[in-house]
Amino acid sequence: MKVEAKLEFQTSAAPKTGADLLIDLLIKEGVETIFGYPGGAVLPIYDAIYKAQDRIGHILFRHEQGMIHAAEGYARITGQPGVVLATSGPGATNLVTGITDAMMDSLPLVVFTGQVARSVIGTDAFQEADVMAITTPITKHNYQVQSISDLPRIVKEAFHIASTGRPGPVLVDLPKDVTSGILSEPLEESELDLPGYQPTYKPNSLQIKKMAESLATAHKPVILAGAGVLHAKATQELTTFAEKHNIPVATTLLGLGAFPADSPLSLGMAGMHGTYAANMALYETDLLINFGARFDDRLTGSLKHFAPFAKVAHVDIDPAEIGKNVPTQIPIVADAKAALTELLEQTESSPTTESWLEKLKQYKQDFPLWYKHDPKGMCPQWLIEAVHKVTNGDAIVATDVGQHQMWAAQYYTFNKPHRWITSGGLGTMGFGFPAAIGAQIAAPESTVVAIVGDAGFQMTLQELSVIYERNLPVKIIIVNNGALGMVRQWQELLYENRISHSLLHSHPDFVKLAESYGIRGVRIDNQEDLVASLPELFAFEGPVLVDCRVLQQEKVFPMIAPGKGLHEMIGVKPV
Repeated sequence: MKVEAKLEFQTSAAPKTGADLLIDLLIKEGVETIFGYPGGAVLPIYDAIYKAQDRIGHILFRHEQGMIHAAEGYARITGQPGVVLATSGPGATNLVTGITDAMMDSLPLVVFTGQVARSVIGTDAFQEADVMAITTPITKHNYQVQSISDLPRIVKEAFHIASTGRPGPVLVDLPKDVTSGILSEPLEESELDLPGYQPTYKPNSLQIKKMAESLATAHKPVILAGAGVLHAKATQELTTFAEKHNIPVATTLLGLGAFPADSPLSLGMAGMHGTYAANMALYETDLLINFGARFDDRLTGSLKHFAPFAKVAHVDIDPAEIGKNVPTQIPIVADAKAALTELLEQTESSPTTESWLEKLKQYKQDFPLWYKHDPKGMCPQWLIEAVHKVTNGDAIVATDVGQHQMWAAQYYTFNKPHRWITSGGLGTMGFGFPAAIGAQIAAPESTVVAIVGDAGFQMTLQELSVIYERNLPVKIIIVNNGALGMVRQWQELLYENRISHSLLHSHPDFVKLAESYGIRGVRIDNQEDLVASLPELFAFEGPVLVDCRVLQQEKVFPMIAPGKGLHEMIGVKPV
């Protein structure tokens, strides 16, 4: 939540450093929390944080990867930039995975990295890394500050660029002599002046008219809702549009929550592990309307088989995405909310979709998601359903990457927006737990669940310290199958069952591990105990880790194998 603050660049009480100015600027931007880790090159900034601790918050993480994923979770829930602070060299390079993740999933971050003094840049000084060269391909924009007087302009631009248009990460590299330098005179507040950066929000009215006319004559229209709907806060407009014209809606992995899952028009998630109805709708449609999705390969499958009979309309705020992967007949560069608002004002008639909807309803009835109950163990799909039930489907859910991620996407259905946090484009193991921390910080009154695998959790588990120190009531559900589950599944199905280094033969005792951090830990290995325990565990006011021992051989179905089309799913029926 932004907090208005009067920016005072110079006081008579004491000389103001570049670091002091930076903190003033962050407060002016409404920053309440910095996700950080100190080091030599950012000591002037940490001194300024100490002096301003009553005006701005800081959370100390235990690894830079953990803190940037937490900032991503914060940004996903609030829609505001997550602010990250790391030192130079290894501090900065440890952020690379998180920056790339945010870039691919369009999450607004402003990342501040320390840098060696300007006089020794390029000399291989201690903890020097060329963070500008490293991050140029993985940021929306990056800056290296060369003068204290540039700070007001750069900070203002960084927050504007990160949070407008297609959101993304912006990095600001701060040489130590800039942050420790003294302001010689008061500075004027900077005005925003970016003539080369003017995102298009309002759609072209002729293209909107063309889409409305195409919709009126379509027989098998379908809407594909991506994360762009969530970024634009356009879920209500999307629901109204779909209901007005009786159009079925499929969502992408990152678009879950953009359309209520319990609506009769909902087809569920599309893509590699999407529902049969959603994928067949995309295959058979004659008009595909894409709001805010980028047609990535895990959604489309083989492009030659993707929507082969359809006219494609694509609404996206990033013009580079339109036509990049899928030929588009009706391109509309716009904010999803603005486009939907104008579409709702069109007077063209609605399509006749009754027979189309009946066919898709039959698909849903004939080919639902399925799994087999095993009385000897705990089914991971059932586990997700149990978590959904105990939270009334209203928790904020953050996941890692792998089988558990897909099961959560399939079986934890979302009727509200901004409840789902996952790593989509980059597929980052270790993402889920710290992202849940960021979400809990953003929404302290909400129930936040980290659904993670036993492998990915071990990549960032050191952040247990953070939830203990701050008593953040994150509930950690470890879907423990003793394997790199998705790797093992692919090896079984696509590599003739040659299981190569995807089984985890040794594990820490996760319960004792949690307890060593001062956190309550529980191990559950059967469905009866889970049913009995979950209500009390979720009612517990502090953090809890639940090590759930699930069946190792379970697979995620349905599945589209690499190179296959949406209509070539395997595992559609019980095997």
